[in-house]
Amino acid sequence: MHSPRNPYPPIADYAFISNCHCTALISRAGSVDWCCMPRVDSDSCYGRLLDWRQGGHCQIAPTGEFTVSRRYLPGTMILETDFDTGQGACRLTDFFSMDRQASEQAHYEHVRIVEGLSGEVELQVEICPRFDYGEIIPRMRRHAPRVYTAIGSDTGLVLRSDMPLEVIEHRDLRGRFSVRSGQRLRLLSHFEPPEHIDRLPPYGELAADTEKRLAQTRDWWHRWSDRMQAPPDLDAQTRRSAILLKALTYERTGAIVAAPTTSLPEWIGEGRNWDYRFSWVRDSVFTVRALYELGYQNEAERFLQFIQRSSAGSASQLQIMYGVDGKRRLTALELPWLEGYRQSQPVSIGNFAAKQNQLDIYGEILEMAAVWDASGHAIDAHYWDFLADVVDTVCQRWNDQDYGIWEFRGGPHHYVHSKAMCWGALAHGVALAKMHGFEAPLARWRETRDRIRAAIEGDGYDQQRGVFVQAFENRDLDAALLLLPRIGFVAYDDPRMVRTTQAIRQQLDHDGLLARYDSPDGLPGLEGVFLPCTFWLVSCLALQGQREEAWKTYRRALGCANDLGLMSEEFDPTNKQMLGNFPQGLTHVSQIMARLALHRAEKGHGGAMVVGQGPTPLS
Repeated sequence: MHSPRNPYPPIADYAFISNCHCTALISRAGSVDWCCMPRVDSDSCYGRLLDWRQGGHCQIAPTGEFTVSRRYLPGTMILETDFDTGQGACRLTDFFSMDRQASEQAHYEHVRIVEGLSGEVELQVEICPRFDYGEIIPRMRRHAPRVYTAIGSDTGLVLRSDMPLEVIEHRDLRGRFSVRSGQRLRLLSHFEPPEHIDRLPPYGELAADTEKRLAQTRDWWHRWSDRMQAPPDLDAQTRRSAILLKALTYERTGAIVAAPTTSLPEWIGEGRNWDYRFSWVRDSVFTVRALYELGYQNEAERFLQFIQRSSAGSASQLQIMYGVDGKRRLTALELPWLEGYRQSQPVSIGNFAAKQNQLDIYGEILEMAAVWDASGHAIDAHYWDFLADVVDTVCQRWNDQDYGIWEFRGGPHHYVHSKAMCWGALAHGVALAKMHGFEAPLARWRETRDRIRAAIEGDGYDQQRGVFVQAFENRDLDAALLLLPRIGFVAYDDPRMVRTTQAIRQQLDHDGLLARYDSPDGLPGLEGVFLPCTFWLVSCLALQGQREEAWKTYRRALGCANDLGLMSEEFDPTNKQMLGNFPQGLTHVSQIMARLALHRAEKGHGGAMVVGQGPTPLS
């Protein structure tokens, strides 16, 4: 419930729109409370999500009480929100426009269309842009008939509307009007560098421009979603997840962001708040693999090229994440003027973990190469030089400590998942070299591969309990161990893996959902359960023959999605609320792979493939 003391809607109240460049979150009350233009990692121009008073917003909603229903147009990221006041009903349509190529040069506009459905509805419009994460109040002025501009520092917004609007104190636009059945009104806004605004050419007719953008955007998304090659029994959630993953792609470079938000807390009022508007190698490879499974090969090629460009083609220059343009320096800063979502400070931009040593990325790079090879694409000499460099680096570094998949802040350890990913890099490297006759020091690679396996099966395995453990230094359990079969290190139905799965399920379960681990992580405060881990459990259960339990767990995890099928990173099962950045790509990736694992299990296909015999099933 909202109140003057707590005006923030639940995270689940938000919808997400994107055109693979700009992103926004829109509440059930028709308010744009988070918007980054012209890129997903740009400073927010509306940021009420992180400070209700200072962040800025753009709201179109009935003036009195109303009920809401909403949906995406099938196969698209076009949002429809229906308001019903009892005296009338109207529809608010929201989308970022797309041209046929989704090229960087196109004018990306946020389009809002109000359409009367029945009776008469009185609406109020509030357009309050605040630039640079709420620190800059831009100057608003009427630029031309039906055209307004907001300029502050190096940022400008151009707004076109046929709604009756008034400039308030040179800082906001407000309006109040009624819409009747069959009537349509429009608001279009786009980013424009301030130095360009006074030289803007005349705009076309507003209604015609709006209809053109709606048709182009609908067609673009339909062309993409219609290429999906999925089993006929695939559920609507999986289709929505695939579209969401595409929406998290930065079209110009092929980078894939983890989430479009920063600093949504992993626990309300605590300090575990991170900026996720970057491209993690690990999460992106997961995404590429999920989309590949659904027939989208182009995304794999573009991300492969992005990683090679960003790392300068050298394993020694690889890092765990990059900016969407390939930028390497992601300096972390706190924004003390923002109170944070529900007073959860700090609000931060950048990410300290960018420079962490996380050994699993080498395995991800080689797994992506195996997927690429299995899909019939040639690995040329230049690409092989890069891959061989990665495998050689694993030979040198596999025995180092690292910070692991969870980016622990309490110091490095010998994490079993990281070691298994190093083993996977070597196994894939050996298989590719043998298959294609590539020049490689195979004897050294095989010897190192076998040493890693021996180390994991010795120091990373609890002989007394018969389970794999989090790290060589401890006997704790970790949900990342559920990924060992995906890597190909062990079969899903291997007795050791079955016991490990059951132990994790018993020890890390919270009301049917899994925590990541129960070991110290070097951070203060609490966090919610981690939804991707629950979907990883589904995959393990399904491919271990426990189909009934797998379906039960799958449905439990799906219950954490909102009415639009969007999921956050974490969840509070006690208070039944989403936590963490939203929508979270890794959650949707894991949901897709869990559903495909259930499909394979229903068809009698197991998941015990061996690395080197084709791509290892991610599920």
